[in-house]
This record gives sequence, structure tokens and C-alpha cells, in this order.
Amino acid sequence: MGLLFLGSLLAFSACKKDDETDPADMVVSAEDNARVETESESVQNFVDAEAADPDLQTSNSSKSGNLANCATRTWDAATKTLTIDFGLNNCLCKDGKYRRGQIIAVFNGQWRTVGSTVTTKLLNYYVNDNKHTGTRVVTTLGSETGPNFKYRVEVTKASIEFQDGTTRDWSAIREVERTAGQGTPTLLDDEYLVTGTAQGTNRRGVAFTATIGQPLKKVFQVGCARNFISGTIDITNSKQKSMLLNYDPSGTQTCDKIASVTVNGKTKYITLR
Repeated sequence: MGLLFLGSLLAFSACKKDDETDPADMVVSAEDNARVETESESVQNFVDAEAADPDLQTSNSSKSGNLANCATRTWDAATKTLTIDFGLNNCLCKDGKYRRGQIIAVFNGQWRTVGSTVTTKLLNYYVNDNKHTGTRVVTTLGSETGPNFKYRVEVTKASIEFQDGTTRDWSAIREVERTAGQGTPTLLDDEYLVTGTAQGTNRRGVAFTATIGQPLKKVFQVGCARNFISGTIDITNSKQKSMLLNYDPSGTQTCDKIASVTVNGKTKYITLR
């Protein structure tokens, strides 16, 4: 699976600021929300891909072909703990991002049965040299054997420490539904819809809330994995400014880098980078 997801940094194609139509605080909030959302989803997808591997229960430690040739996964049957270790040096993963550090997931109940939970934490975990922290608790709401697997995600104490020393904080409650890719071992045919709310403080120290309007759609095929391909988020900050972020302004769900933001009734196109 994957929730949010994904490593989306939002950048206006022009550098000129307009205090009314594209407030800098709003843009930074959108950037930070998209970035932590995306990686949070990727972490869960990694855990799910390893948990789905039939060799997991019989192998204490092995290479992880699902993620990258340089990643290792370890299963502790006594504590039901899965550790995905990307090593101490940057590891190039299949989604094109460099990672190092560990993802540690503890399972309670039979994986992907209704009521079961998976608690995931990050240990010295870096993505493209930015440090990520946080705890995710995933509760299964719909059975894996059903037509659409669904689960609830609660993210607490999530943060990104950027290379320039700035930090953003984030928490969220999400519901995620897988709509394609059931029953296959690869992530590349998976598709998900995400709904819910989030709140945090951006790199400028401005608090914000983010509410998903149209469900965010994430697909993992080559060329699409870094960004949501559709969906909208309404972002409001503590300065009473609001902005609508649209991942699919063309309405075609194309795997491109084009999104739009609307502030005070005025819309501008942005590039996801």
C-alpha cells in the first residue's frame, strides 16, 4: 500500500511573489504537506510489500528485491517485528529516491485482517538526505480478500528535517482504499484513493490544516510514483489564508508534474519537482 505520499515538492514556475495571489506561506505549507504525505505513503507501501512476501515468515534476514538491491529485511517472529534496513549509506530505490536508515514495523494480529494493526517507526531514516521521523498506526477496516482493501492511518509526531536546518511537523488521520493491484506481488500495478485531514507547522513556523476534498489518487507505475495524479487539498493557515491545491487541473489523470493552486479565486499552474 501506500499513503501519502509521495516526494512532491511544489514550485511556482515564476519566482515573482504576489502577496495576494500566491502567499509564500501558503506555498511552503503546500510543499511541505505534499512531501511528507508522499513519503508517509511510500513507507507503508514498503512495509506492505515485504509483509506480502511468502518468504517473510521463514527467513530471518534476506535481501529485499521489492525495494532496492541494497535494502535488507529482517523478521523477528517472537515480537512480530519487520525491520527494513537501507544501510548507513544512501541506497537508490526503485522509485528513484535515495534512502538510508531503517523502517521498523510491529504487527498486532494477523496482517490485513479486520481489526489488526501495524505500528511503524523510523530510525535514522533519510530520504534524499532529508531526515524523516514519525509513527504510523495502520488499522485494517476492510479485509484483504474483499474487493477493495481499506485501512485507517494515524500519523503522529511526523517531521522532516531539511538539509538547510529547517523543520516541518505534521500529523494526520487518513482512510486509504486500494482500488487496483489486488493479489499481485508487485507495487507497480497498485492504485489507491486517500481521504482525510492533516495539520502541522511549515518551515516558516506557520501552522496549517490540510483537508482532502476530491480523494487523492496514487498509482505506482513507472513515471507516476512520485506524485498524486489527481485529487484536491484545501490548505488553510493560521494567518487565515486558504489555498486549493489540485493535482489534476486538466482532468485527465495524466502522469505529469502539473498541478494548480487557487488563492482568492485566482488559479496558477505549478510544477511538481
